[in-house]
Amino acid sequence: MPSNDTQTKAVEQTPVHVDHLIENGELAAENAWCVSYDPNELPEQRPAFVPLALWQANQDDNELAPLLTSDTELTTELGGTLKGASAIAVDFPAFTDGRGYTIARLLRERYGYQGEIRAVGDVLVDQLDYMRRCGFSTMALRDDQHPEDALRALNAFSVRYQTDVEERQALFEKRLAASH
Repeated sequence: MPSNDTQTKAVEQTPVHVDHLIENGELAAENAWCVSYDPNELPEQRPAFVPLALWQANQDDNELAPLLTSDTELTTELGGTLKGASAIAVDFPAFTDGRGYTIARLLRERYGYQGEIRAVGDVLVDQLDYMRRCGFSTMALRDDQHPEDALRALNAFSVRYQTDVEERQALFEKRLAASH
């Protein structure tokens, strides 16, 4: 009988395919991409997000895209390399781990990445508005999250005080400019 560690490792290495995908503020009709967490072997399913090192070793395969862990350090060199990726997935290992927000914002603002940035892993409805504001274009919902709730959450706020990757002027700055 396999141990719990063996069972957990097998589950982690099995490519994950999410059914509920929010893409550019709408429920996607389909999700072609799977996510593979196995750092050693390429998945049979394609297209696939794979761990960064595996993607770097197979950049000529246009059916692969990088999967960044929440502890990925975005250096200038890596930021330049990622600009060539067709899409990038950022893993949220737990909904309490906010490092993925910083990765997305850096990819957009510092490194000028224009392609799809997808949130994968422990993605909850409550996080979606902030994910979009940090630069995520696509969010793969955890299985127990309802897509209808997700769409409502994305449109819950019509006015935001802070700046984000799309809105570069804070609300107080807009009001100040309007009063002059």
